[in-house]
Amino acid sequence: MTVHSGSPFDSVVARRAFLARDARLRALSECDRDLVRLGQMPGRERWLEQIAATGGCAHPVYLAGGSQTFDRVTGELVRRYSTRDEPGGRLAVRCRNRRATRCEPCSRLYQGDAWQVVRSGLVGGKGVPGAVARRPMVFATLTAPSFGAVHRAGVCHRYRRASCEHGRSLGCGGQHTETDPVVGQPLCAGCYDYTGHVLWNAHAGALWKAFTDNLYHHVARHAGVGRSEVRRLVRVSAAKVAEYQRRGLVHFHAVLRFDGPSGPGEAPPGWASAGLLGQVVRSAALAVALRVPESAAVGARRLGFGTQLDVHAITSTGDQGAVDEKVAAYLAKYTTKGVDGAGSVDRPIRGAEQIASLSVTGHVRALIGTCWRLGGLVELAGLRLRAVAHQLGYRGHCLTKTRVFSTTFKSLRAERQAWVRVAKGLAPAGVDEVTVSTWWFAGSGHTVAEAEIAAGMAAERKRARDLARHYLIPGWVGGARRGSGGAERPRQAGADHGT
Repeated sequence: MTVHSGSPFDSVVARRAFLARDARLRALSECDRDLVRLGQMPGRERWLEQIAATGGCAHPVYLAGGSQTFDRVTGELVRRYSTRDEPGGRLAVRCRNRRATRCEPCSRLYQGDAWQVVRSGLVGGKGVPGAVARRPMVFATLTAPSFGAVHRAGVCHRYRRASCEHGRSLGCGGQHTETDPVVGQPLCAGCYDYTGHVLWNAHAGALWKAFTDNLYHHVARHAGVGRSEVRRLVRVSAAKVAEYQRRGLVHFHAVLRFDGPSGPGEAPPGWASAGLLGQVVRSAALAVALRVPESAAVGARRLGFGTQLDVHAITSTGDQGAVDEKVAAYLAKYTTKGVDGAGSVDRPIRGAEQIASLSVTGHVRALIGTCWRLGGLVELAGLRLRAVAHQLGYRGHCLTKTRVFSTTFKSLRAERQAWVRVAKGLAPAGVDEVTVSTWWFAGSGHTVAEAEIAAGMAAERKRARDLARHYLIPGWVGGARRGSGGAERPRQAGADHGT
């Protein structure tokens, strides 16, 4: 009896079997064909473990290479890892994209870490002294000025018979809901200062820097000390989050705290009160006047913050724990949002011809077009406006903080990695160890079926968190610390969030 290997070139029977199988596969959808491939893939179970370890990341990065860990004293090899034995010779890791529109699992992890960063600066923990809870603190919102009248939620601008030079009414007279797409759109696009809007977004980071510098000058003036002396008496620690308004301008939510000159471990002088801090925040913000380099195309401009400032003291009361939870969750929720809140796109613009085909409002299209036009000017090349045209000119980070305000993302990642090692029964990494690693890029993203499997894993984890939020496990569940039965409860400083 003749034994066939199954190759379509071995015999007529093998060829017919191969063609029949190929015909059946062609009749399937692309996703089903890919599922068949995954079902036959060597190391399938290990690949599933990798994707589960990323939390169902929507766009994982694949790395190849390995690492070797040595004893720092003896030079002895402690452990070794290589991707040679992994499926496809590569390892999947998280993309770490903070935007929920790009990767929900990674954005949620980032949001949890941001919550820890803010909260540890409010009540201590994660290496921050608990005494910071008694420091003078304020919560402030700094907004941009007006560059033209826009429709607003609630009662819009009062109707007026007068019209602008473009023949548009100077008022609306209507009422808009928060979800009304007209909110944030200019009453007259011809009158709107798109150049000023883009330049303000592009200089928002510099405006914040000017504001923090002004703070010390105003503290010195109110305290009656010299500008050179005030930094030896008090330190202003802060954390801020940038949020896009519906009109497409960035504004800042921030927590500011008085510390002693050496940081959170030292109390500030007695005269450094929350009332003084709130007063100087207002005066310092209104005093900012940043000069933009003069250009024949944009003229001479001076930028500053808007007059709509909101400053509240964070007081030490019996409900302080609940206040801290709310402030931390309020700031953390904005870290996963991008420019999509203003109706723009979350990917860079590659060419001017792409702008006309974007599925955005006319206002956002005009802002992106203005970024592209100004980005071509030699005198504004340093702003890199074309690279951030999809961000409407904003070039900064969503969350920034002063060095000693609280813990860091790096510390939180290290703590999470140590916890994972213990949970897996592995020995914790020794302080007398040194690791030498060699990694290189080996691909990214999912195929159609892989994306479906990863999305299913992410959905299951989200469902488990929803159940934990209302019924089961006390812990960090999307910005709130809850106990059994869904009731909120005070949270111990330093406790970690769930993953």
